Amino acid sequence: MGDDARPVHEDSSDGKVAPAIQTVQRAALILSAFTVSRPQLSLNEITTSLGTSKATAHRYTKALRESNLLRYDDREALYSLGPQILTLSAAARAGMPVIGIAGPYMQRLVREIDETVVLSVWDGDTAVVVRVDDNTDRIIRVSVRTGSRLSRTESAQGRVFCAFLPEEEVPGLAQDVQASAELRRELEKIRRNNISANTPSVNGVRSIAAPLFRGDTLVAAMAIVGTTASVPEGTRSPLAEALKRAAAEVSTELGREAR
Repeated sequence: MGDDARPVHEDSSDGKVAPAIQTVQRAALILSAFTVSRPQLSLNEITTSLGTSKATAHRYTKALRESNLLRYDDREALYSLGPQILTLSAAARAGMPVIGIAGPYMQRLVREIDETVVLSVWDGDTAVVVRVDDNTDRIIRVSVRTGSRLSRTESAQGRVFCAFLPEEEVPGLAQDVQASAELRRELEKIRRNNISANTPSVNGVRSIAAPLFRGDTLVAAMAIVGTTASVPEGTRSPLAEALKRAAAEVSTELGREAR
């Protein structure tokens, strides 16, 4: 991958990212640029997402193609994800059985409420979307990208993890709670009611989220995401109750005793 891929494994003392780490970060940026709505990208688009020269982007795409992580269509001059991604995806799903178990319940919930339903897991720093079911019939619907990283304290899903994970597993949570009485009250409310609601003030999107447990351990958050016009405010609406039922059923299948 060129001179910027020397086998250095630790950050330098001046705070710069070590070349080997930078290589991984750049490869991850390229792969994450592909989405369901953008399954093919040109080299120019990849270069823009990477923020480097076209020559550097080309070196990375060449290496990813050699690893079967990218494919290249000579006729269209477009890149797409390669077959090795399918193997990695299958392995990731096998390592997170909640994705497969929650799937049928999410699909049923979409049919019941006609809104987008998403599943998020904790990656050590924040909530990350790992499954989206949005085959709704609504003319206007909210689309969420798999792999999206959600705000830890502002999103409904993020707050579910803040409420139920051990404090030491959520970096900075103690400081956040100390600085915000509103957040402290909200987390206590989520623990009592097993549901979280969020309405960002700028984008007209509302989400409500519920925890999924394996035994007593939080493993994921299931959420309904829609517009402020279609998803009622608060946590006592029929949509919120439907979400809580679905989340409880998934948790039961995961081994949590009924409460």
